[in-house]
Amino acid sequence: MKPAVFLERDGILNRARVERERQVSPLTFDQFHLNTEVAPLLNELKAAGLILIVTTNQPGISRGYQSRRELDRMHELLRATFPVHDLLVCPHEDADRCPCRKPKAGLLTEAAYKWGIDLNRSFVISDKWQDAEAARRAGATSLLVRSPWLGDVHHDFVLPDLSSLIDKVLQLASPHSLARA
Repeated sequence: MKPAVFLERDGILNRARVERERQVSPLTFDQFHLNTEVAPLLNELKAAGLILIVTTNQPGISRGYQSRRELDRMHELLRATFPVHDLLVCPHEDADRCPCRKPKAGLLTEAAYKWGIDLNRSFVISDKWQDAEAARRAGATSLLVRSPWLGDVHHDFVLPDLSSLIDKVLQLASPHSLARA
């Protein structure tokens, strides 16, 4: 069983828009702007032997205001830009009560089964409370970038920027750290 890093797409790998004091996912390819400065940081994680899995809630699919084709185009660009192993999407809205919609842990457990991941030795990187809660439910460690969307759920670490988060993951995932766990 291997450790992994689960990366929230919106706000971490791409720039999310803010409307009415809420973070909003891009709905079209033209609105999808990657944070390309993240690529070298992800290369460090991959070089350390961590599996990189992108997770994202995209309820616009089930609500009918986002096309699957546009979403697929966005994810093709994301996969071509970042060294990720997989990308898992929950296309459902809250009313669907889907087990894969974050803050539930379904996307993490699906990836664990598919990739042979040890969730207790894995990490979730995000800027939102839903990902921290999914991490808690799955037994993973949550590392969040300070943002207005942290909520009041349990957070393992809240740091000022993505670079600090990556450094913390590398420190926690080092063989020496894992041997003590």
